[in-house]
Amino acid sequence: MPKVQQPLSKRQIIKQERLKKQKRQRYFTILIVAALAVVVVAILFAPSLFSSMKNPSSRPNANLNAMGDPNAPVKIEEFSDFQCPYCKRFADQTEPLIVENYVATGKVYFVYNAYGPGGRYIGPESVDATIAAFCAGDQNKFWEYKDILFAHHTGENVGDYTSSKLETFAKDIGLDMDKYYACIKENPYEQKIADGFTAGINAGIDGTPAFLINGKLIVGALPYEEFQKEIEAALAAAGQ
Repeated sequence: MPKVQQPLSKRQIIKQERLKKQKRQRYFTILIVAALAVVVVAILFAPSLFSSMKNPSSRPNANLNAMGDPNAPVKIEEFSDFQCPYCKRFADQTEPLIVENYVATGKVYFVYNAYGPGGRYIGPESVDATIAAFCAGDQNKFWEYKDILFAHHTGENVGDYTSSKLETFAKDIGLDMDKYYACIKENPYEQKIADGFTAGINAGIDGTPAFLINGKLIVGALPYEEFQKEIEAALAAAGQ
C-alpha cells in the first residue's frame, strides 16, 4: 500500500512559507543587481556612441549636402554610399580632420554626393537612407543625419535603414516629423541626388568612397595624411 502522507503541522506550513518568501526576495535581489549592472555598463560605454549621434561635430556654413565657403580655393566632392563600410571609415576617421583643418579655415568647400559602386547603389536601403538624409537637409540637418546613419551602420542590406529606423533617427535629431514625412513622400531632391550620380559616372568612378579634389580623382578611404598632401598640393596650385 502506498504510504499516506501526513498533513503538515502549522509550524511546518509557516516554515515552508518563510522559505518561499526568502527565495522570492533573493530572486528580486538578483534582478535588481543585474539591472544596476546593465545601467553601469551603459553609463561607462555608451556615451561616446550616444554623443556621436546626438552631438555631431560642427559643420561650418552647412548648406544641405555641402559645407564651407563656396569660394574656397579647394573643392572636394565625395561620392559615398551609406552602406559602404569604407565610407563609414572615412566619415569616422578622416572627415572630422578635414573639416577642422581645412573647411573651418575657409580653404576647402566640401560636397557629399550619394553614390554607389559603378553608378549603382549597394541596395534599396542605400536609396531610402539617401532620400531621408536629403529630407533632413531640408531642415538644415543633413550632416547630423549623415552622422547618425553611419553610427548605426553594421553591414550591407541587413536592416540598418528600415523605414521605422530612419524615422527614429529623424526624431533623434529633432526634425519636424510632419515636414519629414511630406518630404519623403514628395522626394523634392530626386534631381539633385541624380545630378550627383551623373557627376560620379562622368568622372569614371566605379567604387566608393571616391573624391574629386579640384577635379583630381582620389579613390578609397585613405589616411588623413594622404588627403592632406592632395589638399596642400591643390592649395599650392591655386596660389594659396
